[in-house]
Amino acid sequence: MRRFTKNVFVLCLAAVLVILPMASGYAGAADKNTGGEEGPSAGLMAADLVLARPLGIASTALGCVIFVASLPFSLPGGNSKAVFKTTVGKPAEFTFKRPLGAFE
Repeated sequence: MRRFTKNVFVLCLAAVLVILPMASGYAGAADKNTGGEEGPSAGLMAADLVLARPLGIASTALGCVIFVASLPFSLPGGNSKAVFKTTVGKPAEFTFKRPLGAFE
């Protein structure tokens, strides 16, 4: 289990180190845009497809597990909808609702 956790951490760290520079480069390109509106680059779309979307699916699944584990505490507290939105809804929106390559 410890090895699995270490591997997941290394994978997430690598994804962050790859995606963040690409996202900031995209933001700078949007500032320099003087003509028609350009979309994200092919590299940014590929990184999103290969790294960010699978991590988003994994975080959505992990959020489901966390949500179910928190139900005994959130139901009596009356905040189960807020817990669901935070642990499952936001990762699902990041993964499935935004355009490919858009990290905004």
